[in-house]
Amino acid sequence: MINFLNSQGVMADVRVGDKKTLLTLMAGQAAKITGIHERVVLDAVIQREKLGSTGVGKGIAIPHARLKDCPRVVGLFAQVHQPIAFDALDDQPVDLVFMLLSPDGAGADHLQALAAISRLLRDGAVTERLRGATSADALLALLTQGELAKAA
Repeated sequence: MINFLNSQGVMADVRVGDKKTLLTLMAGQAAKITGIHERVVLDAVIQREKLGSTGVGKGIAIPHARLKDCPRVVGLFAQVHQPIAFDALDDQPVDLVFMLLSPDGAGADHLQALAAISRLLRDGAVTERLRGATSADALLALLTQGELAKAA
C-alpha cells in the first residue's frame, strides 16, 4: 500500500464545471486530510499553476505544491464526470486529476512521488480502467495496485 494516497483522498464521478471549482473541492478534501486550511492549499496549488499548467495531456493533470505545514506527502485523486478545460499542454480537457501536496523540505520524496504518478498515468491501460471505474474504492484499488504502489 502506498503511503501518500488513501480512501479519504479518492473522489469518483466528480461533477464540476471548471478547473477552479475542481481545485477548490480537492483543496477542501486536502484540508480534512492534512489539517491545513483549504485556502492555504488552494492558494499554493494556484500559485504553482501560474508557473505553467499541470495539465500534462491525454486528459490528465497533476497539480502539486509544497506547503510549509504539510505533515507528509499527501495524494488526492479525482475522476471528473465530464472533462473540464485545464489549460493542458495538448489543449484537451481533463478528467483524471492527481493532486500531490508535500512538506517544504520533502524535495526527493516530492519528486519521487511525482515521477511515480507520472509513470502510472502514462499507461493507457491504467487510465482507461480509471475512467471506467464506478466508485472511489475501485479507483483506489487501481491506483494502489499499479506502478504507483511499487514506486512508493
